[in-house]
Amino acid sequence: MPHSPERPGPELRLIARDDVAALAAGAAIFGTGGGGAVHTVQLAVEIAIEEHGSVPLIGIDELGPGDAAIVLSAIGAPSVGIEMLGAGGQAETIVREVERMTGTRVTAVMAAEIGGSNGVAPVGWAARLGIAVLDADGMGRAFPEATMISMNVAGMPSEWAVMADAVGNLSTLRVISMAWLERHARAITVASGGISLGAHYLLTRETAPGAVIEGTVSRAIEVGRALLASPEPVEALAETLDADVVVRGKLVDVERRTESGFTRGSVTIEGTGADRGRLVRVEVQNENLVVLEDGRVTASVPDLITIVDAETGEAISTELLRFGQRVAVLAWACDPLWRSPRGLELAGPPAFGYDIPYVPFARATAEAAR
Repeated sequence: MPHSPERPGPELRLIARDDVAALAAGAAIFGTGGGGAVHTVQLAVEIAIEEHGSVPLIGIDELGPGDAAIVLSAIGAPSVGIEMLGAGGQAETIVREVERMTGTRVTAVMAAEIGGSNGVAPVGWAARLGIAVLDADGMGRAFPEATMISMNVAGMPSEWAVMADAVGNLSTLRVISMAWLERHARAITVASGGISLGAHYLLTRETAPGAVIEGTVSRAIEVGRALLASPEPVEALAETLDADVVVRGKLVDVERRTESGFTRGSVTIEGTGADRGRLVRVEVQNENLVVLEDGRVTASVPDLITIVDAETGEAISTELLRFGQRVAVLAWACDPLWRSPRGLELAGPPAFGYDIPYVPFARATAEAAR
């Protein structure tokens, strides 16, 4: 399917091969440890663009009357995703099944989450399908469960999902709620080896406003460019994200396991330099969820917590954390949607099993906790 030469709106924006490195770097930061490591996906997307051309990037206000964007992402444990790569044609198989099932032509793809590889891969899928990428996502970060998506916060029903695994199995689900989608999709993913590709929701110019987090692809590219261009990348990230550098130090303990389709565990950072003598623990379930120091919560979901290399600023996903790494921990505020009562119900600390109240992160909060 060829790219459409014209899109609605004043200017045709394209994601070119030279934009992919910045997108990957920014998406890794917004992954908050999850969403999958970006390196392999970055290469795949660059190859897809070389073969099929640059990909149109459109805002939701540029969706035309005949446009529909599908929400597409990988699901599973990031630790498994390092070794189990996707198969060519998975995205196309899903899109064609959705079109057959709904009778609607898919003209764009949207990332379920801008974080990690799930924020980068849609560009490659779009290139191969000859469609656009929507400049939006469903999380503004990465979250581990299907329920934790902006369309669910907005009350948009999702009555179906289509999943494909790496060996060619195709599953269609008819679900009564996002909670049931999470249970069934997770079971299918575990049966598929721990990683699969899934789609749900068709977004149009009528349904997308207020149900998605806008501008996140452009924002990831902006953050990635700031990171890659600066001689002081950690400081550049903090400034660009309006974030705090919670601690700089060395990873002295990594406890990690894969269970029920998730990567779970915690890491401990021993402060170095100006932070010498401090011990900070980060709790993990695919993503970095809670920062603790001396029994106090410094930051927690749904606010964003990312562990980066202390020298390069490159985000380190949870499955790649290792003893002895020199790191910095950044924290910053989430999209306001997640601070709504419904957002906190779905993605606040209690949603992950933590019996702690959510305290909205602000830059002064981290300073006061030291």
